[in-house]
Amino acid sequence: MDFKDVIIMTDIDGTLLTDQKQILDCDMKAIDRFRKGGGTFTLATGRGYSMAKPVADRIALDTPAVIFNGSAVYDFEQGKFLWHSSLDLSAKPVLKEILSAFPDMGCEVLCAEDVYVPSMNEIERQHLALENVKPILCGVDDVPGDWLKILFAYPPDVIQNLIDFVQERPNYMNAAHWVRSEIHYFEMLPNGVNKGSGFKRLLEIMNRTDAFTVGVGDYNNDVELIRDASLGVAVASAQDVAKEVADLVVCDNNSGAIAELIDYIEKL
Repeated sequence: MDFKDVIIMTDIDGTLLTDQKQILDCDMKAIDRFRKGGGTFTLATGRGYSMAKPVADRIALDTPAVIFNGSAVYDFEQGKFLWHSSLDLSAKPVLKEILSAFPDMGCEVLCAEDVYVPSMNEIERQHLALENVKPILCGVDDVPGDWLKILFAYPPDVIQNLIDFVQERPNYMNAAHWVRSEIHYFEMLPNGVNKGSGFKRLLEIMNRTDAFTVGVGDYNNDVELIRDASLGVAVASAQDVAKEVADLVVCDNNSGAIAELIDYIEKL
């Protein structure tokens, strides 16, 4: 296949990055070959601007990316948002009620380029340390709008209690799109927002809606990205829900999944 017609959009954590948060040399060489052949390579991540930027810089990203799990399209070259969606105003009372019910919950509210933390725990502290993000510690009422997403951080053995708490409340479910994005994280996104809708928005912005699209991921929040692409791809280490909607399963994220995918596309 001619790479010029292809856009690859990949998840970062658990897909592009190894478990040690590195990019394998074989994957980077394959990405360079793909781009030199005219292909378009970009990212679709749950990370916000501050956490996505170091990875964008590492791969010298030259194409807008989907960040905040689909709540925004951001151009790292130009340093600006091309589009974004915000949570409804009802998110604030919902957040207050959740933190009241789960006082040991870690939580961050992501607003454009800043990360606000109204509740800290060890999981949230480790999450922020991932890319040396400096949060703004404050109360819920001190977080300015727009809120692009809210991330809740809780141990894997008790996070289901939070999920059940949310799902038992229709007003919570109607207020936002909720998604499990990792074993420690449960997220509140604007209604209608996911990585698949973000990819569609990016294609419209780039005037590339006729491209052969490739969506790559590993977790629940990647399902729409994988399902809606021309070629949906899951890594071998992916959750079953991601594999079930994929057209292709490549090796795991520690073994050169992106390189294997690009080799596959080249033979189509």
